[in-house]
Amino acid sequence: MNSFTSPLDSSELRELGSVVAKYAQERASRHADDEIEYRRADFEDMAKLGLSGMSLPEKFGGTDFDALSIATALFEISRAEMGPAIYLSVHLMVCKLISSWIEDETHLALLQDMAAGKKLGAFALTEASAGSDASALKTSAISQGDAYLLNGEKIYITSSGQADVYLVFARTSDEGKRGISAFIVPATSEGISFGAKEGKMGCEGSPIASVLFENCRVPQSAMLGKAGDGYKIALSGLNGGRVNIAAAACGVSAHALELATSYAQERKQFGKPISDFQGLQFMLADMAIRLRASIELTRNAAALLDHGTSSNGPASIAKCFATDSAMAITTDAVQIFGGAGYLRDYPVEGLMRDAKMLQIVEGTNQIQRLVISRELLK
Repeated sequence: MNSFTSPLDSSELRELGSVVAKYAQERASRHADDEIEYRRADFEDMAKLGLSGMSLPEKFGGTDFDALSIATALFEISRAEMGPAIYLSVHLMVCKLISSWIEDETHLALLQDMAAGKKLGAFALTEASAGSDASALKTSAISQGDAYLLNGEKIYITSSGQADVYLVFARTSDEGKRGISAFIVPATSEGISFGAKEGKMGCEGSPIASVLFENCRVPQSAMLGKAGDGYKIALSGLNGGRVNIAAAACGVSAHALELATSYAQERKQFGKPISDFQGLQFMLADMAIRLRASIELTRNAAALLDHGTSSNGPASIAKCFATDSAMAITTDAVQIFGGAGYLRDYPVEGLMRDAKMLQIVEGTNQIQRLVISRELLK
């Protein structure tokens, strides 16, 4: 019931799910008594399994996994702990975008290092005045001789201060969406700095912070694509990112359902396990229904990506439904635990806090509904 892979899947996909599940569960058990936090060693361990290069072709040192395989891996990681799945998903999106938009071998060495887990990637788009409306960004990139000077601030950036390379979106002209360009900016660049790690409601294992640019000088070759391609580049990664977030939501939901089912069978009231009460049986059934539907929608969206669909609808439907379901499933899990569910001593309250984030990142679920309705009304 809780597995992302199907008996109909290839043996390779089922083996991938099994290997990643074993790694993720062992890692989570090693850190069970510690405060949940980002650990670079976790990223390096994932790289040893080939996970840091999943979205890259073999010519860049990647494993060239399809969207369904990536979703399977992220499901299993999130099922154990969501944080590593989030920053890995972002890293994979950055890898995919760079490899898809480079026109020569300029960034070959960088992609090889990212595939090998030697360098972690971050996606720097969001600003205080540009969240859902990415076209409103104000960070500027002014051409100056053989370089560009970047000035501005990005907020809520996953892996800020930890990543080695940032895919930064900045304005090269005042032409609205067509005035946005993308730049590959190393963390060692002069003029780049990072804000303090933000205190978050959940997902502590994936840090976020601001990225600041003050006359940050990068060479002309740092531009990805051509001037004005930035908005297209940013949007071209969204469907894959939304499928990944849907897969992570399924993992969180699966974990919550497992915990709630086990607790309901162990906890006794009125002389019998609370799982004997029909009201709780129906709650568990509804949780399972939402999880299975989420998994199927996510698998379908991933398969359509692999077949080259140009529609935004399936990815938005999967992301919206799976993350809304994760919020409902984790909330019900807390309810089944009763008073214990509200305590930090039990993991379900943390899953509930993690799930809330998933309704917001990669486009809020209100934006997903807007995307879906636009697809319907074309």
